Amino acid sequence: MSEHDLLRLRVRETEMIAPTLRRVVFEAADGTSLPSFGPGAHLLLHLQGETRRWKNAYSLACPPGHQPQWQIIVRRTTASRGGSALVHQALREGDIVRAAAPQSLLPIMATARRHLLLAAGIGLTPFLSFLPQLQQIHAAWELHHIARADEADAFAALLADHPGAHRHIGRAAFDAVAVLARQKLGTHLYVCGPAGFMDDMLSVARRLGWPENRLHRESFGTASTGAPFRADLARSGITLNIAADQTLLEAIEDAGIDAPSLCRGGACGVCRTTVLDGEVEHFDHVLTPTERAANHTMMPCVSRARAAHLVLDI
Repeated sequence: MSEHDLLRLRVRETEMIAPTLRRVVFEAADGTSLPSFGPGAHLLLHLQGETRRWKNAYSLACPPGHQPQWQIIVRRTTASRGGSALVHQALREGDIVRAAAPQSLLPIMATARRHLLLAAGIGLTPFLSFLPQLQQIHAAWELHHIARADEADAFAALLADHPGAHRHIGRAAFDAVAVLARQKLGTHLYVCGPAGFMDDMLSVARRLGWPENRLHRESFGTASTGAPFRADLARSGITLNIAADQTLLEAIEDAGIDAPSLCRGGACGVCRTTVLDGEVEHFDHVLTPTERAANHTMMPCVSRARAAHLVLDI
């Protein structure tokens, strides 16, 4: 996607709603209407630091459809590769940022008889666009949110308009087996939060016999860091040196190659790339165990070289 295709957004407001959580409100920089978006949509921000650019995806934590303003909530983490730190430290009211139009990788399933939403921490944010839509269409839903004690009040305020939501302080306070076991036939499960939380919830659901087509997860922004490595782009004739805190996809883009991508978290498969040589360390949620073992493809948004060198068909 070229710079010409990106939206220009103005930071209208920022607020620290907890010591680790910052709310950022955007409006169109030219005063026009913002595009419509669907439930579960995320915004891919193009963030320019002093020496490099980040492309980070954040869920739109506001009602879907046409809105005069968009809201995201960003957690500052010690393991941040720089994007969330930039949002917390550098974005100020009045700043202009670029963003791709919203995309949804976690839509509401129209065929579901009931919707079970399980979230941990900042994983609540996509469901803040789910709930207004579910209520508007009079759908049956149940939401459980697990929060840390120091963030519980902030998340409680975000759920103030949804008194039916269940809130839990800490994982130990949430009985996943009991909640999943009592659901009616036709219920669809949606999970969002840290990778370990999502894996655990989906594992419980599978043990209880939930069919795969009723299990849905939101996953982006989980690119892995690791040892530096080299990647040769065979068709382009370019050699890349990927830094420890840089993804392969970012390095490809920095080289001026317009690589397809969407979620940037190994969940959509859009950036699937053919591997010609070298062994891959996979971190995606798309490839099957057989595909991983074959070592023919990878998701450069999250996966890396297991050794020092890869050759890609780019």
